[in-house]
Amino acid sequence: MTNKRTGGRWLVAALAASAVLTSGCAAPVDPDKLPGVYRNKATGSEILLDSDGTFSATDISTDESPDPVDFSGRWEFVDSQTSSDFVSLSVEDGGLGSTAGVQLYPSGRTAVEFRFDPDGPPSLVLTRVTAP
Repeated sequence: MTNKRTGGRWLVAALAASAVLTSGCAAPVDPDKLPGVYRNKATGSEILLDSDGTFSATDISTDESPDPVDFSGRWEFVDSQTSSDFVSLSVEDGGLGSTAGVQLYPSGRTAVEFRFDPDGPPSLVLTRVTAP
């Protein structure tokens, strides 16, 4: 009987540890920690999320503009209850043409991703370089 209890305890401990690790992967995003400069070294793409709610993006390629463009505007964190949290970029100026908004997805604590298909893989990953 002792072996069954010991085995059961190990199973409960393993499941608890698994739950902690899984929830750690989907940690909530703290919008106050988002401001900073993010860069992709391979492409030279860069985005600055300023703490005043403005942003500027440099050398970003999108589905609508395969050639790298610069654009700027305002950003706002969206805490989504039904899908991934994201940063809404309201484009006010730049080379995106008629595109008024773009979504940027936080990835962990040190990166953001452009995903032009929200369910697809990232099309561009930028890693934090500095915080303002």
